[in-house]
Amino acid sequence: MGSTSAANHDGDGLGRRDLIRRSAALGLFTLPAAGFLSACASSGGDSQDKAAAGKKTAKNPLAVNESAQMEFVLFDGGYGKEYGQDAVKVYEKDFPKATVKFSTTQKIQSTLQPRFNQGNPPDLIDNSGAEQMDMGVLVGKKQLADLTPLLDAPSFDDPDKKVRDTLRPGIVEMGQFDGEQVWILYYAYTVYGVWYSQKALSALDEQYPQTWDQMLAVCEKAKKKGMAGWTYAGKYPYYLPFSLYPMIGKVGGREVLDAIDNLEPNAWKHPAVKTCFEAYYELYKKGYVLKGTPGLDHIQSQTAWAEGKALFIPNGSWVENESANVIPADFGLAVSAPSGIDGSDKLPFGTIWASGGEPYIVPAHAKNGAGGMEQLRIMLGEAASKNFTVKARSLSAYNGGTTGITLTPGLKSGVAALEKAGQNVVNPRLQDWYVQLEKEKIGVAGLGEMMAGRLTPAEAVKKIQGFADEAAKDTSIKHYKHQ
Repeated sequence: MGSTSAANHDGDGLGRRDLIRRSAALGLFTLPAAGFLSACASSGGDSQDKAAAGKKTAKNPLAVNESAQMEFVLFDGGYGKEYGQDAVKVYEKDFPKATVKFSTTQKIQSTLQPRFNQGNPPDLIDNSGAEQMDMGVLVGKKQLADLTPLLDAPSFDDPDKKVRDTLRPGIVEMGQFDGEQVWILYYAYTVYGVWYSQKALSALDEQYPQTWDQMLAVCEKAKKKGMAGWTYAGKYPYYLPFSLYPMIGKVGGREVLDAIDNLEPNAWKHPAVKTCFEAYYELYKKGYVLKGTPGLDHIQSQTAWAEGKALFIPNGSWVENESANVIPADFGLAVSAPSGIDGSDKLPFGTIWASGGEPYIVPAHAKNGAGGMEQLRIMLGEAASKNFTVKARSLSAYNGGTTGITLTPGLKSGVAALEKAGQNVVNPRLQDWYVQLEKEKIGVAGLGEMMAGRLTPAEAVKKIQGFADEAAKDTSIKHYKHQ
């Protein structure tokens, strides 16, 4: 798993990171978008041979045509294909007269773009990977079906609960662009935060620090034992926000993160931002960051951390699988929500960033869109979600589904962190809405420079606010706002 290359950091569009093997982790897909946009624009109206609606019943709430073919294309990535194949078997059992055409590919865009153009797309697509189709373009060109009927349908397990009421926090909102319609269903669920070895922390006779003074004290203790407090992906410092953004939300409240996402003037000048920047800068000033960190990529920093050279690393829950070959068996992998500043913080300790990954779409011109949505309804049931968690070593969008199964240490810790957070789960959207701003400007030119000691916190705030202001005025990019 440790072979993800830096080049692979440019492929995930508006999706979230694949928790297991980020074949395309942190940017827009690298194929030319212009051709895709004009091609999408050329596609005509609804296909003439759309499947007629079936009979709506308690067991068939989406009125699926019981004998129509349903086609499902799954991205062949780190989650594997078994969970998809298993869910298809349930569909086939429920609709024995229907044929299901199931296939996998890593070349989503080049395989499916021509079919969108011809008005003949599949019924359900796992739109992920380096060749992910740009969902902003798909939504803008009215190529996607609104998934509201699925979300308002009875859940697979409980007819008294709607599908939307069974989902983890933020999943529905992530699928919205402008307004209430939901275009994307993110199936996997990522927990971001500060990852550490419980064994190493216990060896220091410490617990995870809840305030910044406690964090500095733990780092000082580690330093005396010859261990750095922190490391991070210095070449890709847009990993720092995985713990820094929820810390800002904890200290200043959700509205600070919303203002940042909305590119509001002076959003970055909020006192909570300044305070958190100064806190992180203190790690650098006091020598608590592993020497050479600014020159490390994500794999090198994760390896150094797994080898016990540093105590803490900001990351996402894919780190468990990606670093499986270097994390010792007795490591005690754990994740925590970020430390706060003190008792004056707006939100309690436990406030964490968690959100969806692995985007599923139903094309507007699908022949059997109801069948595609029904397949998703099956996948969002408890049995399919448990199966995904076991086989893909990841949480799903279904809010539950972990009882009675053995979780890996990282997953177990992630579940506990989500339980502790309760309603205090934040979901900054900057990295979805403005990828270049988040990666190259805020991440590399702002936070990366500050943590390497080349910018003071005040200079970093000023620089990043300038980048945000430029993006707000840039008419060539679509702007989004929290509803």
